[in-house]
Order: sequence, then C-alpha cells, then structure tokens
Amino acid sequence: MKIVVVGSVNLDLVATAAVLPRPGETVLGESFTTVPGGKGANQAIAAQYAGAEVTFVGAVGEDAFAQQVRDNMAQAGLDLSLLRTEPGPSGVALIAVDDSGENFIVVAPGANSKLTSLTEADRAAIAAADALVMQLEIPLETVQEAAQVARDAGVPVLLNAAPARHLPAELLSLVDVLIVNLIEAQMVLGDKIDSSARRSPSASARGMHAYSLMERLRQIAPKVVLTVGADGAFYADREGTWMQIPAPKIDAVDTTAAGDGFVGAFAVAYTEGKPIAETLAWACAAGAIGATRLGASSSLALREEIDKLAVKP
Repeated sequence: MKIVVVGSVNLDLVATAAVLPRPGETVLGESFTTVPGGKGANQAIAAQYAGAEVTFVGAVGEDAFAQQVRDNMAQAGLDLSLLRTEPGPSGVALIAVDDSGENFIVVAPGANSKLTSLTEADRAAIAAADALVMQLEIPLETVQEAAQVARDAGVPVLLNAAPARHLPAELLSLVDVLIVNLIEAQMVLGDKIDSSARRSPSASARGMHAYSLMERLRQIAPKVVLTVGADGAFYADREGTWMQIPAPKIDAVDTTAAGDGFVGAFAVAYTEGKPIAETLAWACAAGAIGATRLGASSSLALREEIDKLAVKP
C-alpha cells in the first residue's frame, strides 16, 4: 500500500514549562530540546510506522536544520526522492508545552512556503498512490494542485485542515475525507471561534457542539472526521452514517503530535479498507500513544503498539 504525503517539514524547538505564558507574560521554563517535525513529515512518518510505504513531497532549506530533519525522515523509512532543497532557511516550529501536555505552536514556514508547484515526478507519484494525505502548512495552491492530480487519477484525497483557515469551495470539492479538530472545524466553516464547549465539563454539551459542527461539515465534504482530544473522534458522511469512538484513557505528556499520529494511522486503516468504526478506534489509539511521549515525530506509534491499545468497537 502506497501513500503520498504532500506537506511540511520543520525542526521543532520545544520548551517545557509548568504553565503556558499569557500574552505579554514571561515564564521560567523547565527543559528545551530540538525535535524534527512539521505536520506533513509527522503524518508521513505516522503512516509509515502504521504500515504504509510512504513517499514524501516537500522542501527543506540550505541550513543545518535541513540535514537533521532529512536524516530523521530517512531513518523512519520514508521515500525522500521527491524532497527538494530550496534557498534559505528550513521551516521551524516554536513550541511550548505545559505540565498537563497542552501546547501552543508558532510556525515559521521557511522552505515550506516555496513549495508552490508540483514537478512531473510529484504528479506521477500522486497518480500512482493508493491515497494522498495533505495539510495546510504549505501554499494552498499546491494543496489544490495535488488534490486535482489525485482526483483525476481516482486516488482518495485525505485533507487535514491544519493550521486552520477558511477553504475555497474548489479545494473542498476535491476532498474525499476532511479531518479537523474543533477549532479547525469552526474556521473551515467561517465561524467565530468558540472554545467554551470544548472546555465544558458536560460530555453531552461537548457532544452536541460536535454534532452541530458535523451536520454542517458533511455538507461541504463527503466524509468528515472531527477529533475531540480525550473524547475521541466523530465521523459523519453524506450517506447518513454517524458515530463517535472514544479515545483510550491515558496520562497525557505532550499533545503536540497526537493529531498527526491520528491522521497518519487513519490514512493507513482507511486505505486498507478497515470498517470506519475500526479505523477511528485505531487512529484514536495512535493519537493517544503519541500524547504519552514528549516530542513530535519521536512520539509516533508503531503498528504493533496501535494494535495493542486500540479498542475493538
């Protein structure tokens, strides 16, 4: 099974602290480390670890960070024949993580912003794949171009709309599976961001909020997955299927790559043709495993780990 991931690759600069700073506030940190990451690279490695043969289409800069992230992806087993080098710096993500595992992230895209078109080799790889996985840390025109190539070749398109933004209808019309979290869902829909439901102690209130979003999201994409952290994930499609799968109970350490681990594992299970409930449970297990470890790509789950934790729906 071959999956092509078109997306970003960054070096994550990660600082931990007891609490995250508020605007204008400085807090004393506890530790610092550098970890290869980027949503594209993380999801590619997650899919590779989960059992796919993954080709990565992306760009790094001409700096010391480039070799570090390239080596990391090569060690994970990715096909890097389509990873290009662009003048200037590589992408960097500045990440702060608190004691509960919550985080904030600022991304300086660097070479990722220069991935403005596909080569003929890129197009050929996408057309020959079993699935295409993308995110939004690269130029939107490239995401749309890749989606069109996949659609023309009959290749399923899985889009993780992160970082969140409002998406053009032309792109959404090319997407087979849209994967978002609560904040991303609201931004894709053009809503004012409301995070109060996510923080509600009432599971029913959180569920109703998710349901209302899903009802609207499946009007713009044929299949929609909404991740809701410790509450697991929701799925809905235009055929009327609706379900929620809970996440395994874990002690979160760092949620930075939990979403990417979910997406990579979901892509593998979906492409393998697993029933959707099993696919969601498998992906939730992968995301949960990632949240128990510090770092981005270094936290991603192996297939046997996912199999062990996944709850049979």
